Amino acid sequence: MSFSAPLITHWDPCGPFDLARSLGVLQRGANDPTVRVSTGEAWLCFQYDGAASAVRVRHLSAGAPVEFAVWSSAAEAVADSLPRLVGAHDDWDAFDDPAFVETLPRLVTEARRRHPGIRFPATGRVFDALVPAILEQKVTGMEARYAWAYLVNRFGTAAPGPVPRGMKIAPTAAGWRRVPTWEWHKARVDYKRRDAILRCAHLCSGLDRLSSNPDAHEVEEKMRTVPGVGAWTAAEVLQRTHGSPDHISVGDFHLAHFVGQALTGRRTDDAGMLELLEPWTGHRQRVVRMLGLSGAKNPSYGPRLHPMDHRAR
Repeated sequence: MSFSAPLITHWDPCGPFDLARSLGVLQRGANDPTVRVSTGEAWLCFQYDGAASAVRVRHLSAGAPVEFAVWSSAAEAVADSLPRLVGAHDDWDAFDDPAFVETLPRLVTEARRRHPGIRFPATGRVFDALVPAILEQKVTGMEARYAWAYLVNRFGTAAPGPVPRGMKIAPTAAGWRRVPTWEWHKARVDYKRRDAILRCAHLCSGLDRLSSNPDAHEVEEKMRTVPGVGAWTAAEVLQRTHGSPDHISVGDFHLAHFVGQALTGRRTDDAGMLELLEPWTGHRQRVVRMLGLSGAKNPSYGPRLHPMDHRAR
């Protein structure tokens, strides 16, 4: 199969850049049809202002520039957005300031020392990030990833360019509204998550206008006026669309326990987690991310959750 030549551009990170760990947060499981991230290379498929787009990101050696290859009828506009997407505007200077570092736990500073190339991506596509985040509400990761892959494979569209086999572009807002009720059941999505996605689809243009607002906390307030979008969902979105260094996923089934265990040796709840992280307000997500890379473990308690089957409901 032949493809038109891509638009090739480059970005110099001017320092360490860890492509896999920076962009890995955009991939929803190993079978995500829209994002594939590996060491040194990532593929992203999405709609950009109505244009089907595929992007290959490569960073093959330390000190080398990052290469972007874009297949899209809006290739120049897509290319202009890519440095921000991979974290070019993510500024760690205040976090790395010696006076601030002195306040951080050793677990965090050691993780930062070992992973200086972490950047927070900023896709700028609010509605696109809302759909998989809503699918992840109050279910296991396995359930959410199954639903995302099933629905995108079933109702997504082909991506341009020589993308890896199986990659697709997620439905547009109009496409999500056309998904039949029985297909949501086949995807094991309950009516509350389905209805939240459909509400967001009806408000898509307004939600995507939030992308240009640099104040992530103001964007959170506006997103949370949509029924079905709470603090956890807004944080999960803003970590990806705005590269928010402060938003943490309050309400996560495991996160508060993990943060409490890592920082104090004891599990805690959301209120306890927020109290522990309060000294680093403005950089709380950076602290959480470094704790996740520190090797700290969260002891397992209780029975495993099993997927729920909504198809007979």
